[in-house]
Amino acid sequence: MIEPKRIKEALQDADWVKAMKEELDEFQCNNVWDFVPKPEEVSVVGTTWVYRNKSDEDGFIIGNKARLFFKDYSQQEGIDYDETFEPAGRIKAIRIFLEFIAHKNFKVNQMDVQCAFLNDEIHRDVYF
Repeated sequence: MIEPKRIKEALQDADWVKAMKEELDEFQCNNVWDFVPKPEEVSVVGTTWVYRNKSDEDGFIIGNKARLFFKDYSQQEGIDYDETFEPAGRIKAIRIFLEFIAHKNFKVNQMDVQCAFLNDEIHRDVYF
């Protein structure tokens, strides 16, 4: 299961097609988008797929993960967007958290939030 570089490669492998379908199903399940005609006066943000193999603790490949990303690097400030926000932890905050946990001898559990960004409200239209 080699990670494809382009969608053309991914579409030739049923496992990668399944991974892409799972991602799109998450969008539909969470009511993330509506398909609408593109108004003439708006710019469209492109998308790209990123493919990764999922591994277990021993490094054996156990599955595929496909993520659909916006090509936000193609946007221009003041034209395509006015502000940005990415809900990600800063490394300094993570280090402080882990130091506190170690000091208190607490147990830490890690979990993967599969589609956290899908749960935030956007108060404007975005076309892609």
